[in-house]
Amino acid sequence: MVFEKKPVASSSSQNLKSPLPREDTPLIGKGKPLSSKSKTFANVFIAIVGAGVLGLPYAFKRTGWVMGLLMLFSVAGLTTYCMMLLVHTRRKLESFDNGFAKVNSFGDLGFAVCGHFGRFVVDVLIILSQAGFCVGYLIFIGNTLANLFNGEVSIVSGLSLGISGLSAKSWYIWGCFPFQLAVNSIPTLTHLAPLSIFADIVDLGAMGAVFVEDVSLIMKQSNEIIAFGGLSVFFYGIGVAVYAFEGVGMVFPIESEMKESRHFGKILALSMGLISLMYGAFGALGYFAFGPDTKDIITANLGAGWISAMVQLGLCVNLFISFPLMMNPVYEIVERRFGGGRYCLWLRWLLVLIISLVALFVPNFADFLSLIGSSVCCGLGFVLPALFHLLVFKEELGWKGWTVDVGIVTLGLVLGVSGTWSALVEMFSVKV
Repeated sequence: MVFEKKPVASSSSQNLKSPLPREDTPLIGKGKPLSSKSKTFANVFIAIVGAGVLGLPYAFKRTGWVMGLLMLFSVAGLTTYCMMLLVHTRRKLESFDNGFAKVNSFGDLGFAVCGHFGRFVVDVLIILSQAGFCVGYLIFIGNTLANLFNGEVSIVSGLSLGISGLSAKSWYIWGCFPFQLAVNSIPTLTHLAPLSIFADIVDLGAMGAVFVEDVSLIMKQSNEIIAFGGLSVFFYGIGVAVYAFEGVGMVFPIESEMKESRHFGKILALSMGLISLMYGAFGALGYFAFGPDTKDIITANLGAGWISAMVQLGLCVNLFISFPLMMNPVYEIVERRFGGGRYCLWLRWLLVLIISLVALFVPNFADFLSLIGSSVCCGLGFVLPALFHLLVFKEELGWKGWTVDVGIVTLGLVLGVSGTWSALVEMFSVKV
């Protein structure tokens, strides 16, 4: 699946040897696939590249293109390092003769290191991150359809209440609601998994269309652009960058399926390096092409025409289908904790309703990306990997290792708290 973040896995069983289905069970196939280096590269690409890329040009507009590139590459490097911390931690735990034969998911790792509390923290962050991604999808769908069929959507009207005062965005989100209830009622998502092929095509097509439009506009005209936006937007930009690279939970299944797992670090570094270059080019060219007029969703800047409309509609359909896939780990966790591990329709419908209501009150797509990236993804991507690594390797780490792990934990907490506050201020401030 592309243009969405992949579901982060959490364990539904305390016994890691249990063969029962779990939320990290593959959607298709039961045998253990062995991936080549090229397939592993592709898997990393699919797991990382998501809807966050659509907000990068707007983030560059806010931070400045040089500052945006520096933050993007820095976050890519730190994310790669933290992913490898998780891999090393899992390998260390699996080498112990303590009954943990296999650590298959982030939730398993949390339980192995910190017991029930560790699993609880991971579960909470997974719920918030996956639900946050789905809120972003609904915001994108509502704003895009309103832009296509109803023109510009003002923030004031987007926050209006009352049946007669509903904005176009609100009408489209409510229009999706009954259909989302239907697709999220499906107990198993096996039959939805093949639609990932459609998502791949839409991903490449949308990015290609935007790249072509950007280059053609840059060749015709020049816009006023800034290189550095100042320290006031630093945490905002970091949040968007962290969201764009969030995919840390997929590192376990991808590494496990690789034939030569000893080369996983090199493949991961190469993949993240190329993705960061692609992200940087996408964000910078989008900002160069539209300058001060760059919108929070870059596809809204595309000119009129059937190609532009098809790209945007395709992305809407893609994210609509991705919604139940993204919510699957959330349903597994909630049903395990509140439904005795059994399928519970009313819990699923309640979660869809809550997410839809949240999406109605969030006016800006890119601002919401920054909020999720700062508040949740910093914890999943930076704090927990370094903390788990420190707890498992504490007897072996020298002062340098302690300094690095403690430094990453501290940095993640500072970025998370400061970035969350900055994103909330940006989200609810009135933009002229």
